[in-house]
Amino acid sequence: MSGKKLITVLGATGAQGGGVARALLADGEFAVRAVTRDAGSPKARALAALGAELAEATLDDERSLRAAFDGAHGAFLVTPYWEHRSPERELAEVANLIAAAQSTGLRHVLWSTLEDTREAIPAGDDRMPMLDGGYRVPHFDVKGGAADALFAASGLPVTYLLMSFYWENLLGNLAPQRDPDGTLALHLATGDAPIAGVSMDDLGAIAARVLQRPDETIGATVPVATEHLTGEQIAAAFGDVLGEPVAYRPPTHDQLRGFGFPGAEELGNMFQYYAEFPESYTGRRDTAVARELHPGWQSLAGFLAAHRAELTVPA
Repeated sequence: MSGKKLITVLGATGAQGGGVARALLADGEFAVRAVTRDAGSPKARALAALGAELAEATLDDERSLRAAFDGAHGAFLVTPYWEHRSPERELAEVANLIAAAQSTGLRHVLWSTLEDTREAIPAGDDRMPMLDGGYRVPHFDVKGGAADALFAASGLPVTYLLMSFYWENLLGNLAPQRDPDGTLALHLATGDAPIAGVSMDDLGAIAARVLQRPDETIGATVPVATEHLTGEQIAAAFGDVLGEPVAYRPPTHDQLRGFGFPGAEELGNMFQYYAEFPESYTGRRDTAVARELHPGWQSLAGFLAAHRAELTVPA
């Protein structure tokens, strides 16, 4: 490797880790060790072609994590909650990450986190169900509650990256669909409230700036959101790119919870949190912070235009 400080990026073939790895490689100030479960995968090989060192590790194997962190200056840490949807497993993964980071002496840890929604939603509030034995939105609450507390008690030099909705989600199942009446419509359960969003390329650029400013960012929580947009505004952005009007027809949160696919209840609660507790959700995500760190941030309209080839308009 070169004489550059080395940053280990977990989940480097996933959404968040991939955005961070690509941004660091493009920026060039740091060397990158891209961690994946399969260094032979096409996405891993693509990162290697950009100059990344590849390493294999899993979050349930502390020894492999220590090897991945060995010799690194810093690391970007993210957990794959949606692969298993288990709060207990996620906390075990976090404990392994912390132990490995402590034993290898990392100088800067970027932890991808979310808030504990239970701080905003009173225990007696019956607008949404409790899930998994005491959580409102488990993938939020585990990170913002017990996991953040573990990092705070660890003595590690941590920057907490407070994540937001990925604009990439809008390229898949959440893209506009053709309704039975022939209308192209966006079905995003945010009601009339804005959603805080960011692209993964912009996440990567923000992470790079955070690593370059350790004196300002260690110990801080950095909101990772570049825009707050309503469903109507998102639909309008789609319409501009697709060349056809896109209606906004949000399902109710009860409808989303009742769709029956794995995680539907949690997503229903999550979107209800977005919509009904904006002072906690968008209120925590001041876009000025991300925009100052990354002045070249991309609007949703620009993001959709750049990914136009990935959007298929239903007939």
